[in-house]
Amino acid sequence: MKRKIAVFTATRAEYGLLYWLMKDIQASPALELQVLVSGAHLSPEFGETWKDIVEDGFVIAAKVEMLLSSDTAVGVAKSMGLGMLGFADALTRLAPDVLVVLGDRFEALAMVQTATVMRIPVAHLHGGEITEGAYDDAFRHAISKLSYLHFVAAEPYRQRVIQMGEIPGRVFNVGAFGLDHMLRTSRMDLKALSESLDFVLDKPFFVVTYHPETALQSDSVLEFRELLAALDSFPEHQVILTYPNADNGGRAIIPLLEAYAAADPTRVLAIPSLGFKRYLSAVALSSAVIGNSSSGIIEVPAFGIPSVNIGARQQGRLAADSVLHCKAQVDSIRDAILTAVDDVFAERCRHVSNPYGQGRASACTVAVLEQFGGATPKTFHDLV
Repeated sequence: MKRKIAVFTATRAEYGLLYWLMKDIQASPALELQVLVSGAHLSPEFGETWKDIVEDGFVIAAKVEMLLSSDTAVGVAKSMGLGMLGFADALTRLAPDVLVVLGDRFEALAMVQTATVMRIPVAHLHGGEITEGAYDDAFRHAISKLSYLHFVAAEPYRQRVIQMGEIPGRVFNVGAFGLDHMLRTSRMDLKALSESLDFVLDKPFFVVTYHPETALQSDSVLEFRELLAALDSFPEHQVILTYPNADNGGRAIIPLLEAYAAADPTRVLAIPSLGFKRYLSAVALSSAVIGNSSSGIIEVPAFGIPSVNIGARQQGRLAADSVLHCKAQVDSIRDAILTAVDDVFAERCRHVSNPYGQGRASACTVAVLEQFGGATPKTFHDLV
């Protein structure tokens, strides 16, 4: 019988990273793919991106509503509880042999807690990383400790997971999953991208994504206003603004984003979700990627495109030399963008070394899953 592999996804960005892994599980003669969808995928406010999953040829085995309309700390905590109720029912019905979870989101933590109680072994992707500006940092490490198999993006991250007491033979350095797109996903040219977006791209442009800094006592609205003020200094560049995620504080950014686009509709496009093909196409054609998404650090350098990483949300990650770090203040952001669009720096970015692998993470992970014989009781691996 085929081994049932449930893959959990709750956000557009996470799904983009999981796409080729899901395709490879789907194609494996030894594995059966079960797609579990929750979180922002099911929200009209965030673009109902579950439809993209279906359009890409996947059958959704279970949808679990969990997001409340509130994105306060209390609202997020209650959403986690609501998710666990639904995940228990979904996992009981699907009875997967392995649950695959990527990253560090609160939705993923709720799912993994449920799977642990139900004795379903978890395979965790992208563990061992550090993001000091988000509470996701603690969630990621908690998910690692609740997981049985680990697929990390770089050797320092493998060592960190082992340092946490995980068995070395079950921690695999496969590289970053998003880099599989570099080898396997076709991209749009500028004309096709413009037509797909229904937005004329006739100038150099930036791709901008900004999320709240959830671990700090920061004012996300104030910081986002600083970013917008910095973008005003570059009127010769168009801007593609994607919505923030569903973290607490994210919804407060959306009206500002929409108002900024409405004030200059030929220069600025605000869009809930690009989808990974349009996103990758836009990145490859852009002058720079600006914001505080992990993609700016992990995937964008592989395109040879400069990244401006704002604030502390991604602080602690390995980063290529094409990543410019700055404070969430208008002058600091403006200076970083000025460096990013400098011709000499931009040319240097085309030749940087990305520390996150070669784009074969999905195939390596499927090979391990095909050989997985089942979980035995976990033990703590002490460092000598």
